Amino acid sequence: MPDRAGWTSLAVAAAALAGTTLVAAVLLWLGGYDPLRAAAAMWSGAFGTRDALLSITLVRSVPFILTGLAVALAFRAGVWNIGAEGQLYAGAIAAVWVGLKGGLLPPWILVPAVLAAAVLAGALWALVPALMKLRLGVGEVITTILMNFVAINLAAYLVHGPLQEPRGVFPQTDQIVATARLPALVPGTRLHVGFALAVVMAAALAVVLRRTRWGFQVRAVGASPRAACVTGRIDAGGVVLVSFLASGALAGLAGGVEVAGLTYALYEGLSPGWGYTAIAVALLAALNPVAVVGTAVLFGALEAGSGAMQREAGIPAVWVIAVEALVILAVLAADQIRRRRVWSHRARPTQNADGGHGPDAEPVHA
Repeated sequence: MPDRAGWTSLAVAAAALAGTTLVAAVLLWLGGYDPLRAAAAMWSGAFGTRDALLSITLVRSVPFILTGLAVALAFRAGVWNIGAEGQLYAGAIAAVWVGLKGGLLPPWILVPAVLAAAVLAGALWALVPALMKLRLGVGEVITTILMNFVAINLAAYLVHGPLQEPRGVFPQTDQIVATARLPALVPGTRLHVGFALAVVMAAALAVVLRRTRWGFQVRAVGASPRAACVTGRIDAGGVVLVSFLASGALAGLAGGVEVAGLTYALYEGLSPGWGYTAIAVALLAALNPVAVVGTAVLFGALEAGSGAMQREAGIPAVWVIAVEALVILAVLAADQIRRRRVWSHRARPTQNADGGHGPDAEPVHA
């Protein structure tokens, strides 16, 4: 269960989401559209039928869950990993390569091998900025963003060159062999076992962060690396490194699951920006792994409902992109406001009964 600070973060996120909904409704009205009709159409497209829920909303939430968990873990450790997008592409590249080359292996070996390759590739893609941060003191925000561009362009090069399908017509690979694909979770739908895997990963990460020694160290380093080092019992650098690699592994797994469970191939523009949207998913969930599942389903529903909104209410699907952008901005703004209030509260000096400052106050110089 979240602690008091966690509930406060969730409340702030809920307020940001409610404010975004109100702003979006007003903008739709000003644009000449009926907000209620738009909401009804979006609900119908996302949750209105069994197929809409299982084959569209939940399927589209899978990469949001895994990349959201990647971001949540990194941020919990004080690591600003903005590279989930690139790590996802790295995982997808590795997964499709193994899926294309391992056709003689049985499914019970090949499917885990595909996912393991994706996990390893995501972790290795995160290793470069992690080492630059720890060894050279280079901020991870810049390096992870730059690594995103490298991964995206590497995938584009591969699907236009070495891994392109034999006809050379489409910028994509051949489909991976059938024995490398994830089975359906619900027969007759597109929902694959990757969704169950993502939910299990969320539950496991929640237990690890709250119930294990390493999880305590992650939270301690994320709260104050200097204080964690002062104790002499926590290797802050080691915690940062492992957290960074684990974050990359989760994002890489997202790419592997997308290839093995849905697309069965790597193509140019595989991700529409899941790794970036994952930041909003994680922050909206207050970095709580279990809550990430709910916020990921929310973003999956937004994408699923966009088509129905366009068909039934005559509203361009691009409005959904605008709503997602508003959610991201609102969550970031609310999180920043919350952080400033916490910092100002901690920085405010306490006063003794005689009017002097408490023992933790900085000395005042003339």
